[in-house]
Amino acid sequence: MMILSIIATVVLLGALFYHRVSLFLSSLILLAWTAALGVAGLWSIWLLVPLAIILVPFNLTPMRKSMISAPVFRGFRKVMPPMSRTEKEAIDAGTTWWEGDLFQGKPDWKKLHNYPQPQLTAEEQAFLDGPVEEACRMANDFQITHELADLPPELWAYLKEHRFFAMIIKKEYGGLEFSAYAQSRVLQKLSGVSGILAITVGVPNSLGPGELLQHYGTEEQKNHYLPRLARGQEIPCFALTSPEAGSDAGAIPDTGVVCMGEWQGQQVLGMRLTWNKRYITLAPIATVLGLAFKLSDPDRLLGGEEELGITCALIPTSTPGVEIGRRHFPLNVPFQNGPTRGNDIFVPIDYIIGGPKMAGQGWRMLVECLSVGRGITLPSNSTGGVKSVALATGAYAHIRRQFKISIGKMEGIEEPLARIAGNAYVMDAAASLITYGIMLGEKPAVLSAIVKYHCTHRGQQSIIDAMDITGGKGIMLGESNFLARAYQGAPIAITVEGANILTRSMMIFGQGAIRCHPYVLEEMAAAQNNDVNAFD
Repeated sequence: MMILSIIATVVLLGALFYHRVSLFLSSLILLAWTAALGVAGLWSIWLLVPLAIILVPFNLTPMRKSMISAPVFRGFRKVMPPMSRTEKEAIDAGTTWWEGDLFQGKPDWKKLHNYPQPQLTAEEQAFLDGPVEEACRMANDFQITHELADLPPELWAYLKEHRFFAMIIKKEYGGLEFSAYAQSRVLQKLSGVSGILAITVGVPNSLGPGELLQHYGTEEQKNHYLPRLARGQEIPCFALTSPEAGSDAGAIPDTGVVCMGEWQGQQVLGMRLTWNKRYITLAPIATVLGLAFKLSDPDRLLGGEEELGITCALIPTSTPGVEIGRRHFPLNVPFQNGPTRGNDIFVPIDYIIGGPKMAGQGWRMLVECLSVGRGITLPSNSTGGVKSVALATGAYAHIRRQFKISIGKMEGIEEPLARIAGNAYVMDAAASLITYGIMLGEKPAVLSAIVKYHCTHRGQQSIIDAMDITGGKGIMLGESNFLARAYQGAPIAITVEGANILTRSMMIFGQGAIRCHPYVLEEMAAAQNNDVNAFD
């Protein structure tokens, strides 16, 4: 009975912690429980004395602060490294949505199930049935990847004409202004036909000049760029990644210095920019370059600090000294991707997105918008690809016969087929959930990382399963091979916008645990502000 009473006590403590019962009430319950066990003869009634001695300091605020909170606070501050502004902005970025319930160990399944299934408007459905269907018909993935190493010119023209690059741009600027769910469905359909087609359409509708301009641009910048982006007159790219700063965007070495300089025959306030970027999608053909760099103002011409921090600007690629055109060749999936450089290039200060007042605000702009793009583009592309793989591989397993039976009836084939089908359903549900959250106005930084990680990982595993099922048919490149390029390209989706190792370790379990925990973020803020009262 003694062992059972100890187990029951541990269970009681766990229940009090789990339900976050107040400290005072928990103390009363523990005292009553100990007294009941003493009366029952299972424990000594005298255990109430040391228990009361332990609990009293916890319940008297002055004693708790001096005897418990203050020493713990000092120790916590010693082990906790100082938090930079960049790190604080990254942790505070976006919002927590239903994933917060999950991390806290109290998921409200009823709330999750009550979220309605997102629906397409008549306009969105017509776009999906018309222009998207035609774009898929025009795309020949073997021609794109093996012969042209690019989309054919007529497909580029069609995408621009029908404003595929303007799904996120508001109608007042000539865009389509589609919902997140509609964008996801468009990308899923495109990726089922050609990964390059889906990437080319997805990137301008993700984090980039269009998104940043709508949220932070000046009216002059919006009126100039957004209609041109919507019509396809401008091809945007966004240059963030540097050779020595991959996932650690806060460590970019690219610089800008505020100074006076000559621009179109006049002396104006501007910046001298130097950058070296790589892995930038659409950079080889871009006409407008979104650039992230660290801005300094040594002469305090803007009237503020000398080191302003990460800043985002829009640079026309026709500006003298801007280097674009060279291409990377990512795993034989030749979407437009390449490096860009610039050395000591002077541009007006008004090129900063949002104008001079947004100098140094680039990191906040990026982290606030990145979760939206990460939650739509990569999960949608992976989901659409796996749906196509499930359809084609299932059909192949049905018609392919070995040993006088359809291979789809063999248990060894049924197992990977079942995994592919299961992954397709899970990924579609995840893509729908994240898009609905975005449609509600959420910017779920942690949930978007979860969905990106699992959709790209499950997508790769599904393609590996499909390759095992198709055997020799899957490894022989040709116009009828529906798997090989997807197999080659799967690591690309896993790597971009935060490699999955980093996504899982730092963003899901790091940022997720901090943002979604009911107390950790407040305790970190208290340590940062040296506020023992808030810590207590």
